[in-house]
Amino acid sequence: MVMSYQARRRVEFSDTDAAGMMHFTAFFRFMEAAEHELLRELGTSVICADEQGTISWPRVSASCDFKQAARFEDLLTITVQVARLGRSSVTYSCTFHCDDQLLASGQIVSVCCRLTPGQAPEPMDIPTQLVQKLEPYLLPDPDA
Repeated sequence: MVMSYQARRRVEFSDTDAAGMMHFTAFFRFMEAAEHELLRELGTSVICADEQGTISWPRVSASCDFKQAARFEDLLTITVQVARLGRSSVTYSCTFHCDDQLLASGQIVSVCCRLTPGQAPEPMDIPTQLVQKLEPYLLPDPDA
């Protein structure tokens, strides 16, 4: 059985537009926060260090499809799973529910990179220990 990580977050007034609905940009912030929570749960962070220096996870893609509106004060459950686990990238699949109602689904693609001061981030292999921790969250390949 594939594991999932669930984060809960309430829609704050600052997350909404003039109509009282959650602004589309807030969905991206919520997905990123849920990704951060998952990584902390796995014992790491979006910025961490190893023997060679600093590792980070810049996003290279993000998308979200909206089904229904989230509103001020709604308590959302953001479910995170791994849609793809590559050599240097992770594609996270996120769904947003309020009660049992699906509100939105999205994806974030993050690339494992070495950070060196004064240089562009350099993609690197995901550390083996983290791959092993992410594998239980990996969804079956729909093309297999």
